[in-house]
Amino acid sequence: MTSASRLLYDERLTPPKTWWAVAVLFGLSLALVFFPYGPIAALIGLTIGTCLAGMYVSSQGSTRIRVTQDTLFVADARIPLTALGQPEVLRGEEARAWRTYKVDLRAFMVMRSFVPTAVRVEVVDPDDSTPYLYLCTRTPELLAKALGART
Repeated sequence: MTSASRLLYDERLTPPKTWWAVAVLFGLSLALVFFPYGPIAALIGLTIGTCLAGMYVSSQGSTRIRVTQDTLFVADARIPLTALGQPEVLRGEEARAWRTYKVDLRAFMVMRSFVPTAVRVEVVDPDDSTPYLYLCTRTPELLAKALGART
């Protein structure tokens, strides 16, 4: 890995373990629904219900945020750090405010309901109509530090 692509920050936003437990409970409840039709039907209900619920949980999470010395990678987006201003750490009410009534609909937002903290970064590129990035993260200070470290 060259120094220009040295990884400064890496985080995968995955659903909490309780969501996976709910997926298993969904499969068990489906097994109970089909149990009067026999144990094979209950086993099929358990398998299909757990797989469907697991696929849903998996699709709702699992976004990656990476920062190298010159680029921010969020999901499929690649944003040069030179196009970004100074990052702002958001917690509690301020994070909720930027997700709700302060939101600009043109903003690039990566939100996860299970992550209460975030980082907001202004976009300073005059050719880009996106006003800012709002990125949910479990470690907002580390992400802000990585975004602020320009070479």
